[in-house]
Amino acid sequence: MSALKFNYSKLRGRIKEICGTNARFAKMLGVAETTLSAKLNNLNEFTQSEIFKAIKILGLTNADIPIYFFAT
Repeated sequence: MSALKFNYSKLRGRIKEICGTNARFAKMLGVAETTLSAKLNNLNEFTQSEIFKAIKILGLTNADIPIYFFAT
């Protein structure tokens, strides 16, 4: 686990805007809702493949990755 904590507030807002709920986003991402929760709470890290799948689901671009996944 990384000692660095990321701020996922922008990501959380986009998930709500596009998917409505974390549960729906988790299902689309292919992870359990508890797994997504752990990632959003800095208990686990997003994998590269999850990040690329998430930006497709959320209608983002590769240029958006730092803003949504690596903000501190």
